[in-house]
Amino acid sequence: MRRSFCVLASLLHEPKAVKVGGKMKINNFKEWKFKEPPVYAELPIDENPEYNVPVAVKNAVFSKVPTEPLIGQLHLVCASDACLEDILDLDPIVAESEEFVDFIAGKYLPSGGLPVSHRYGGYQFGYWADQLGDGRAHTLGEYINSKGESWQPQLKGSGETPYSRFGDGRAVLRSSIREMLASEACHFLGIPTTRAAALVVSEEHKVWRDKTYSGRAKQENAAIVMRVAPCWYRLGSVEILLKRQEPHTMKTLVDHIIKHYFPNINVEDEDKYVKWYSDVAHRNLDMVATWQGYGFTHGVLNTDNVSVLGVTIDYGPYGFMEHYNSHYVPNSSDDMGRYAFSKQPEILLWNLDKFAEALQPILSDDQKAKIEGVNKALEKYVTDKVLQTYISKLGLTTIQDGDSLLIDDLLNMMERTMADFTATFRQLAEVQANQLSDKTILEEKWSLNKLQEATGWADWVKRYQGRLQGDQVTEQDRVSRMCKLNPVYVPRNWILQEAINDAENSDFEKVRFLLKLFHKPFEVNDEAERRGYSSQPPSWSYGLKLSCSS
Repeated sequence: MRRSFCVLASLLHEPKAVKVGGKMKINNFKEWKFKEPPVYAELPIDENPEYNVPVAVKNAVFSKVPTEPLIGQLHLVCASDACLEDILDLDPIVAESEEFVDFIAGKYLPSGGLPVSHRYGGYQFGYWADQLGDGRAHTLGEYINSKGESWQPQLKGSGETPYSRFGDGRAVLRSSIREMLASEACHFLGIPTTRAAALVVSEEHKVWRDKTYSGRAKQENAAIVMRVAPCWYRLGSVEILLKRQEPHTMKTLVDHIIKHYFPNINVEDEDKYVKWYSDVAHRNLDMVATWQGYGFTHGVLNTDNVSVLGVTIDYGPYGFMEHYNSHYVPNSSDDMGRYAFSKQPEILLWNLDKFAEALQPILSDDQKAKIEGVNKALEKYVTDKVLQTYISKLGLTTIQDGDSLLIDDLLNMMERTMADFTATFRQLAEVQANQLSDKTILEEKWSLNKLQEATGWADWVKRYQGRLQGDQVTEQDRVSRMCKLNPVYVPRNWILQEAINDAENSDFEKVRFLLKLFHKPFEVNDEAERRGYSSQPPSWSYGLKLSCSS
């Protein structure tokens, strides 16, 4: 659908806010404003006028950088009603207004805005990559919503910054769709994540991309997605300050983060850095446990892609696993499988170790020893957390001796039979526990039909039934619990690819349908069933690989 530049005259004369779902929402985007000044204005901001020239920034956390708007005819690909209403206090009708589309495209900045790009570094595939930073992203300002929450809208694909290196500061439609849909899908699945509010594409603005790194670059449509998070600090935000020997800036940044985003920590506490490190570590390990429970594989789990808030950030070549494969790698650039599905908890621990190393300049010897003590307990913590995730997926409530083997045996059978990860757990909820050995019934469930062919299936069913009896779990409770934790629909790569193919031909219907579908991933949707979104994936989908090229 083409963007309409004709805003209804009556809209301009309506009140500032209207009731949507019983709550007051702003329906005239011109009335929407940022808090002034934003909280990040407390931190050092570099103001080099040559903002689009790559430079090694010093003694600053941000660079002041204006956006570079998309040019040409603009299309609103989609907008998340939930994000607009729940986070930004906006009536979804504003998404059709010229001002809103210009806002997403980097053309219009509401009152109080202060566009900046963040400086950070990171370990990429295990090696220090030095200064990285927001090479194509602009944090626009700070918004305090009606619930008193602080949120920072950020444009991705909005032009060059001092951190662009050799990039053009742009994002393409395919990667922007993937981030938009995954951000919202993960939120409604229960995975801690940044959010996405809207996506705009230009009809004429083209960029060159070599999608497969084969030397055959092609022109693609430039797009911008607006992401939203309380803040955008990463492990690499601190690491760059260690490598550049800027302990004063590090202390300023860490104190700022604790003060504004970790209210449970007293800023006067002499062990505040220890407690902060422990909080960051446990939040991220809680997050990775949810990834394991949904078959989500990030794809590029570098330290610059790990948020201090413990939320999923920077959706690139991610994938929701189809048939179970512990070594699943969605990123074609990850030749060694460093970021394979089963390795994600281990990699988070490695990243946190580097984070603890980065904090050393602002720690006392006693605090260093205390952080070492925290680290010693993290491996067991995440192992137990992942186990609890799987136990809950089976409708059980407590962990007992032998449960780790129960889960391992199930996953091993799934791997041997190529049973689907998402569908298996959902279909286990759709068959009565006392019928899980009934071959005829299981034949009607395409993934369980594969799984029942595994050697050891009958024995596993007996053990599972015994656990349910031992836990005194009624069938009604089991089904209720499992249906709340095991989705019918996830953003499978093949589903996304079909939507992307249509969108690249200016047909956004599938993107918009998926956005609404993923807002209710645990409920059966008749139209989604007609489209086959919970059916066995097509054969061509198993060869899909993603790259970092976007």
